[in-house]
Amino acid sequence: MNASEQPVIRLEDVSKVFLTEEVETHALSGVGLSIHRNEYVSISGPSGCGKSTLLSIIGLLDSPTNGNYLLDGKPVATLKQSEKVRIRNRQIGFIFQNFNLIGDLSVFENAELPLTYRGMREAERKQRIQEALERVGMAHRAKHFPGQLSGGEQQRVAVARAIAGKPLVLLADEPTGNLDSRNGEAVMELLDELHKEGATICMVTHDARFARHAARTVHLFDGRIVEEATG
Repeated sequence: MNASEQPVIRLEDVSKVFLTEEVETHALSGVGLSIHRNEYVSISGPSGCGKSTLLSIIGLLDSPTNGNYLLDGKPVATLKQSEKVRIRNRQIGFIFQNFNLIGDLSVFENAELPLTYRGMREAERKQRIQEALERVGMAHRAKHFPGQLSGGEQQRVAVARAIAGKPLVLLADEPTGNLDSRNGEAVMELLDELHKEGATICMVTHDARFARHAARTVHLFDGRIVEEATG
């Protein structure tokens, strides 16, 4: 298998068990999933089915109890915590339901923060952020603060923050969950455009309307993949 055929994300028989006061909760059971470069995959299912747990594992925010996870062909289990932090910052772009913007930082500063943690030179940071904000239509709001923006605008800033680092994969966790239908559709159209431009996207959603934007939908139920649909 050459590099272009190698999955960006490969999960092999992944399980996740949470232990609380002698009670075992099987959040994921035997999940196998591959996502290739430039794919757009949605993970759907009812609340509590394991969608967010799966995305947390893919995003290196959590580790599986059993099974293997390879990110860009490299086994994640062998990585030190410091290496995981570095890879999260450089290779994974996160878009959260709650935007996760810092209230006392401007739009520009919010988008710039992950690049600052990289130690990137100021001139390059500013160029990347300017390009990302222009890409999502928020350059004119660069000096505003999150509290001065609508929910849809805040999510666009969050998308700019995610794409400015030019990540290997974009992970979107219910990106329309806190938006009305009009703003939700606008954010989904933005993700569609990013995918057409070459982005690899993995999105969690409980909304069937938005799941259909993806080229492939993986249906989870009780921690297991029960169906996959394309188109």
